[in-house]
Amino acid sequence: MGSKSLKQFRTSFRKHGALHDECAALVGRRIAGAIKPLWLRVGGYRHPRGGIPIDVFWQTGAPPEGAWLRDTGVAPYRCRRLSNQKSDSRS
Repeated sequence: MGSKSLKQFRTSFRKHGALHDECAALVGRRIAGAIKPLWLRVGGYRHPRGGIPIDVFWQTGAPPEGAWLRDTGVAPYRCRRLSNQKSDSRS
């Protein structure tokens, strides 16, 4: 799969009528079905204006033993404490 065909394939989802996470999974499944990779991870990053960013990852399974994985740049989710909640006095 060449870079131009991959770009055209990705662009074809621009007006696809599905949620962001569904599109990321569909892209991953279609690429995995077409090229049968040893392992594949697809990352979907969406930054809506004035909204909360949505970062979705889909992969074919566990990564191969000893594989180098690039940092996704996405911090793990941490629950945010609301400003009106009282802190726990047990600590």
